[in-house]
Amino acid sequence: MNLILQGLALTRRDIEPIVRLTAAQRVETPAPNAFKLLDTQPHASLEALCSQKKIDFGFVPPTLKLANFKLVAMDMDSTLINIESLDEVAAYAGLKQEIAAMTEQSMNGAVDFGESLRHRVALLKGLDASALTRVYDELVELNPGAEKMIAALKAHDIKTMLVSGGFSFFTERLKQRLGLDFAFANELEIIDGKLTGNMLGPILGPAEKAEKIRTVSAQIGVEHAEQMIAIGDGANDRVMFDAVGVSIGYRPKNILRRHARYCLDYVGLGGVVHLFS
Repeated sequence: MNLILQGLALTRRDIEPIVRLTAAQRVETPAPNAFKLLDTQPHASLEALCSQKKIDFGFVPPTLKLANFKLVAMDMDSTLINIESLDEVAAYAGLKQEIAAMTEQSMNGAVDFGESLRHRVALLKGLDASALTRVYDELVELNPGAEKMIAALKAHDIKTMLVSGGFSFFTERLKQRLGLDFAFANELEIIDGKLTGNMLGPILGPAEKAEKIRTVSAQIGVEHAEQMIAIGDGANDRVMFDAVGVSIGYRPKNILRRHARYCLDYVGLGGVVHLFS
């Protein structure tokens, strides 16, 4: 197996203990701050050493390249973008602290996702819908490396899919902005410019995320789960992780970490590309 090491300002000197620990036969540098150690051996001390040095690591089969994939599905909040959009919308109702605490419980798997989402949205009844626009225009930023990752996926003709338990107000704008192929999310009901506290249609929760991936994969002709990547951060991404061959946790909650094949705790989303270089 090849061992991919990534970190902020990572140098060859930083990785020398890991080279020795894993008996790597050769070292390549596919990108700045990224190293590929060829023909390595696992070691019980590796995870602790990488954590101490703030290095993201992953054992990747030599044959697994970015060109092997046909679909990458991404969560939105705290994965593709830097915020939890519902929490920031709630700030305009004076409820950010209360709703953010509920969001944290949901993302850690402590409460049912659908029930929690309904309750949080209900608390926003009567809020002016302009709050959505302000959050998107003033607060939404792509997480580091997002544009680099998406450009690389497009260069390899890999379809891109945003699948979120958040809201279509944001996913549709991001889809257009980034040229994504598919976007799915929940839809807030807005009447006379105000949020009603309700959502339209069935909730897109954990199981529905996975179902959207299966639907799209069939539509574009994906033959094997190993041809798909899913990227997420919270408990509601567990089911979609099971639907794909390669799951990547981006700053994942502990409950999701054990379901992820790879984790990116320190580097940005560009690290997805470097894993399969």
